[in-house]
Amino acid sequence: MTTLFPSLDGFEPTRQTLQTYGRAVAAIPRAYAEPHPKWWHVSLKVQPDGLLTDKISLPDGGAIRLKIDLVQHAIVLFKNRQPAQTWDMTEGLTATVLGNEIIAAVEDLGLKESDYGREKFENDDPRLYDRDTIPPFLTALTNADHIFKAHRETLDGEVSPVQLWSHGFDLAFEWFGSRIERYEEEGEITAYPSQLNLGFFPAEPAYFYSNPWPFEADALLGKPLPNGARWHTEGWNGSELLYSELQGVSDAEARLEEFARAVYEAVAPTLLAGWKA
Repeated sequence: MTTLFPSLDGFEPTRQTLQTYGRAVAAIPRAYAEPHPKWWHVSLKVQPDGLLTDKISLPDGGAIRLKIDLVQHAIVLFKNRQPAQTWDMTEGLTATVLGNEIIAAVEDLGLKESDYGREKFENDDPRLYDRDTIPPFLTALTNADHIFKAHRETLDGEVSPVQLWSHGFDLAFEWFGSRIERYEEEGEITAYPSQLNLGFFPAEPAYFYSNPWPFEADALLGKPLPNGARWHTEGWNGSELLYSELQGVSDAEARLEEFARAVYEAVAPTLLAGWKA
């Protein structure tokens, strides 16, 4: 039997390394990729062998991408789909050194000096990378990505891509409701659509989440959730299904989909135009 969600025991130190390295990688699309108003251009997309940035155009008409290759255990800079430079993640490079070397490499390919937001990735701690913890994580990541995409296809309305955010190192997508919230920020009125995400956070302890914004506690906290999931209101508002509830079980895909569907059906009416408490 194939285990969709194997044990992630011992992965946390390596996860922290991947997160710091992911922030260094994300500095390049942040500086050069075609900007998206919801910042989707800085995210990483799941591939069978790792995580990939969006394409970034070069002045000469070519293009680059960066991949966190979880099979080769390397960060690879591609130019026109061909490897141009590689960094071995097992060498323990600090995020500061790695980020500076990636920046130098892309500038050598013709990209002009930019504001990379170095403060977002600079960290001088030596990094631990345990190869043996990677295959279970890659299995969990690619299966979560597959299940999220299947659930995403069942939803009407605007949805985001399924993407990994390197700043938090969580995989997620958003469904946008028709309810518009307006609030004042720095003296200006900002309008933003309501939304519900579905995500996977592989830290210790790992969990799946589905969090609405706005969170209407009075309407939601009495709603039952399946498969050991619960509403979460300590530090952040939403719902949580611990990874351990799905670890090694034969019907993990059905349980995760049932969780996602239950939260959506409970939350969606509160995120539509005209909803009143």
